[in-house]
Amino acid sequence: MFSRLSRPQAVAVCALPVVALIATAVCAPLPFAVAQPGITADVLGANQGAPVITISGAPTRTTRGQLRMTTIEATGPDTDVSLGDVIDGWFRSDRAVLPRDAVYPSGDDVREIERHNTEQMKESQDAATRAALSYLDLGGKGVKVTLKLADVGGPSAGLLFTLGIIDKLHGDGSGGDLTGGRVVAGTGTIDDAGRVGAVGGVSLKTRAARRDGATVFLVPKAECADAKAELPGGLRLVPVTTLKGAVDALKALERGKGPVPSC
Repeated sequence: MFSRLSRPQAVAVCALPVVALIATAVCAPLPFAVAQPGITADVLGANQGAPVITISGAPTRTTRGQLRMTTIEATGPDTDVSLGDVIDGWFRSDRAVLPRDAVYPSGDDVREIERHNTEQMKESQDAATRAALSYLDLGGKGVKVTLKLADVGGPSAGLLFTLGIIDKLHGDGSGGDLTGGRVVAGTGTIDDAGRVGAVGGVSLKTRAARRDGATVFLVPKAECADAKAELPGGLRLVPVTTLKGAVDALKALERGKGPVPSC
């Protein structure tokens, strides 16, 4: 014989599966990564005690100012991200929730991801060297460039590496610095032809840049909207699509005349 449940009891019994389902959803791992602003590094200076850019076969110049490449830090590919983590990330301006495949396109194996990121960094460094020497008409003239940046992977430092090489070899072409003595930060890939590509995570990178003293941020033009969405105060965005455009914009900023593009 079954006794009849009161209405409150029936509601409580029916609610139990729903509560269990919500609890499971909150705790279950989801295919996302949570990212935050990472380190920045001055490519004109040293990193972990070693110069980032070393050049032989051509005279170099002493530079003022900084060119800071920017990074993001994300939860690892084997880290469980719960619904609670995702919701928290959505409501925090210093966090971003990204599809895990967008952060780790090469899979979930940590060693494979590290190898992939190292390869991308090496390709980016080689492209930066070729782009810089081509811009300065020094290709094939015995100039050797060594780039060293510990604990950073991926291709997003390409533009800043290229500008750093140019600043050390040539400056603004008139005895001054490309930076104008400022702290300039930025992000963007580079190819041999000097084209600048988008990289992602730019809103977090602008926060890292401002945190470390930058007042100017070079951003791939395609990412202007993302960069503007949560731009920190005191940071000026300069959109770029090519190496020449980036150099011209920095020269115009330094000299206080000429057009400087904006987002």
